[in-house]
Amino acid sequence: MPIQQGSTHTWTKSSYSTGNGACVEVKSPAVRVVAVRDSKDPRGPELSFRPEVWGTFVARLDDGSATA
Repeated sequence: MPIQQGSTHTWTKSSYSTGNGACVEVKSPAVRVVAVRDSKDPRGPELSFRPEVWGTFVARLDDGSATA
């Protein structure tokens, strides 16, 4: 389920999750923010990104142009 900018207030697990616990969760509680956390550590730190930055990151992962 894709998140909706500014109206996804609950954490949503990545659709790429393999069930091994190594995945991220995202939410967008405000129009100008996408929050990301490690699903294994729900009380741990969260990262926040502007939607356009997060979108570019995800697109680069999707097309294979991101490098480790």
